Amino acid sequence: MLEGEHPAVGRLREEFDARPFRVSEAVAAGVSRTTLHRLREAGTLEPAGRGVLRLAGTGMGMQSVLAVVSARMPGGTICLNSALAYWDLTDEIPLQVHLAVPRGTRRPVIAEPATKVHVFDAATFALGREQAWTDADEPFWVYSPERSVVDAVRMARWVGPDVGLHAARRYMQRPGAKPAALDELARELGGHARLGSALEALLS
Repeated sequence: MLEGEHPAVGRLREEFDARPFRVSEAVAAGVSRTTLHRLREAGTLEPAGRGVLRLAGTGMGMQSVLAVVSARMPGGTICLNSALAYWDLTDEIPLQVHLAVPRGTRRPVIAEPATKVHVFDAATFALGREQAWTDADEPFWVYSPERSVVDAVRMARWVGPDVGLHAARRYMQRPGAKPAALDELARELGGHARLGSALEALLS
């Protein structure tokens, strides 16, 4: 805790550092809702989305918006265009965060940051799901490069007709590309025929 700092602020800094946090997380860490409200009124805390706060002056990392959305829906996964952008598999800068949730769970409404929620098959939801961190060390869940490519190819109507082919091309040009992993994921997710055609076009 810094000299002269409110004990609750020191606790929040120790627990969350610079990353955004949910009000419920702060309460679980021992800071009451009343104290959070007072700190926000004093400008010590600032909103980072509905129900999400961060310490004032900590700033936001390059992908902090992804961390904010992930904090709003910890069971979700950054997907499609947003995942492609994170892995540098597209030149597009998405206008909204694309978030997948498993079928059968609560579908959140997130207006800020602007978020498009997609419902994915619960049986395959965890395939390729991994935790990542922003440049400010803020955690969030995102689909792997391989799953992101496969999803973009098989869900062309959601991401755009050429986005998947471009992502596959960029992925295959990378050192350490794993075409066998793409093929296996496509078989499990149901996009094998489309991916095979895309890879054939790239290799011809």
